[in-house]
Amino acid sequence: MGRAEIDSQRTESLGTPTKDLAAWAVSAGPGSFGGTAHDWAADAILDWFAVTLAGSREPLSLMLAETAREEGTGPARLVGRKDALSPLNAALVNGAASHALDYDDVNSRMMGHPTVPLVPALLAIADTMPVSGPEFLDAFVVGYETEILAAEMIGYSHYDRGWHTTATIGTLGAAAASARLLGLDAEQAAHALGLAVAQAAGLKSMFGTMSKPFQVGKAASNGLLAARLALKGMTSRTDALECAQGLAATQSDGFTPIEISPGGNNSYAVEGNLFKYHAACYLTHSPIEAARELRRERGISPEAIERLTIEVNKNSLTVCNIERPETGLQVKFSLRHTVAMALNGLDTADLGAYTDEIAQDAGLRDLGRRTVVVGIEDDSRTMGRVRAELKDGTVVEETRDVGVPAADQPAQRARLLEKFGILGAPVLGATRADELAGRIFTLADLEDASVLSVLAQPD
Repeated sequence: MGRAEIDSQRTESLGTPTKDLAAWAVSAGPGSFGGTAHDWAADAILDWFAVTLAGSREPLSLMLAETAREEGTGPARLVGRKDALSPLNAALVNGAASHALDYDDVNSRMMGHPTVPLVPALLAIADTMPVSGPEFLDAFVVGYETEILAAEMIGYSHYDRGWHTTATIGTLGAAAASARLLGLDAEQAAHALGLAVAQAAGLKSMFGTMSKPFQVGKAASNGLLAARLALKGMTSRTDALECAQGLAATQSDGFTPIEISPGGNNSYAVEGNLFKYHAACYLTHSPIEAARELRRERGISPEAIERLTIEVNKNSLTVCNIERPETGLQVKFSLRHTVAMALNGLDTADLGAYTDEIAQDAGLRDLGRRTVVVGIEDDSRTMGRVRAELKDGTVVEETRDVGVPAADQPAQRARLLEKFGILGAPVLGATRADELAGRIFTLADLEDASVLSVLAQPD
């Protein structure tokens, strides 16, 4: 038996998960997702606008917008700027802007940021054709679910090998969401996922640089492109996830097919969304929370610490363990520095806290030199423990895990509204920001979803 026959038999044993996922994405009936999934989707969309409005002012966003404008304008609006570009370029710029601050939501099942590749593609479509609020929400839930299921089928090894899941798997999510909104049939949607796989790229080695958000912008744009091309008849492998030399075979240690039957008695993946309340890599958040507790409840000051130990899941060491950050952007990926900031009482939710000056701060660097980061085996990839050995011989520690979805969704929404006001109002003004938030929360009743991009531009 030859290698080709072996590969063929192996692929046949996996079933047709790519086709099944594509068929579900475009055929799940309108209104089948329920109010709870829509409520969580609205929270995610609100958070997306918050971080994108603030991110639209970042140098990366300005560079991309200026470069894209050189190719001409178009009908798709940019968030936070009085500009409109082609749909693909708008998705690129808005997608990169939304990830520029690394302040956007996450999902631990995906090991990535699920919302940032989706909303830019959907907004670009809504600016070019009639899209209702319910259609927008349904497409978002579909794209989100696609990301989570695809990520689980190829496994954590994809991320552990160095792939930036938000950029790779995010491309598939953007393609699925776009395919639904553009009205593709099941066969076309399967080709769209194949075309998305053909473009899926992004490396964790780029973390701490402008390339990280750029990769996410490409995921949004490439996913939209995949769906548009499939609609016109372009073909691809319709088993691109599971086939020999496909996504899993080349970018992970294996493939585990999952039955595509979201909903029913199970919650949708979006209902497990996790939001960020510190403007740094999510894998720093549990140690930050533990450090804040040591300072707030135990009264621990940096001067009293002889030695500090930060314990995290060993996989975090390849993501956010920059030992001596030189720039504000690198600070976001430094466990030592962000924990030092928390122990010194600095506001890690403040966008202005991540500066080059903070990276060079002598006191923070001194505590960093007294800190050791240890990677441990743990079932949770988001856990964090901070242990302080004090100069008087006392040892105190705190453990936190931010990877648990909120049980109180109204309280979560209130916290997100506060974040939205802080990030969005300086760009839009308080009145316009409030109006945008109100429209997001009433998306299920809106006839025209393009009002979101209209309100997301300054007067």
